[in-house]
Amino acid sequence: MKAQELFDWPDGLPFSEFFNLDAHPWEWLPKIQEALASFDFEAVEGRDDIPSGVDISGPVYIDPSVSLPAYCTIKGPAWIGPRVEIRPGAYIRGNVIVGAGSVLGNACEFKNCLLMERVETPHYNYVGDSILGNRAHLGAGAICANLRLARDEVVIKIDRERFLTGLRKVGAFLGDGAEAGCNSVLQPGTILGRNAAVISMPFNGYLPAGKIALPENRFRVLPRPEA
Repeated sequence: MKAQELFDWPDGLPFSEFFNLDAHPWEWLPKIQEALASFDFEAVEGRDDIPSGVDISGPVYIDPSVSLPAYCTIKGPAWIGPRVEIRPGAYIRGNVIVGAGSVLGNACEFKNCLLMERVETPHYNYVGDSILGNRAHLGAGAICANLRLARDEVVIKIDRERFLTGLRKVGAFLGDGAEAGCNSVLQPGTILGRNAAVISMPFNGYLPAGKIALPENRFRVLPRPEA
């Protein structure tokens, strides 16, 4: 499984040199911190009219076109791109990159994650140690779980192959156009292929591109119409 099978890197998103499309997608997770460490936050002019209820600490870049709410918390390092909409109560916990046109919803939490362009996480979502591709969408209450109950290494399972990540915290990888329904729980190491979708339920493992997982017949997988 290579990152290029899940994502097209958007032209408007910097840091491409850190995210090798020939690498496994889980190998991108440590690169988020490296990419942000390379960014000269003081050399670029971001948005300066910050509402008094927006709590910002650490190095943070906010594009001037970002829509800010009356209150939220942003802890750096973080890079928030053009036309992003941040809604009330969002909590950005550091090592977060957000591409153009994305939505960081009300009461959502983000930590060590990369959101590409036009990603929608609108309501009550947790996105930790995860990569969300272009136009990926999380329904209300959908969670990207990133830590096993045993608190040991997360192993990625794709068909009959097992990949050791060397990481205790690994969330979900949603390919371009992938979706998770309301109140879904994507277990640590879940991968949804391009335009794949999970109906409201817990899901673990790998869902191929263009498929829908349903909570019947032991996670029956059906073809999904083209997006």
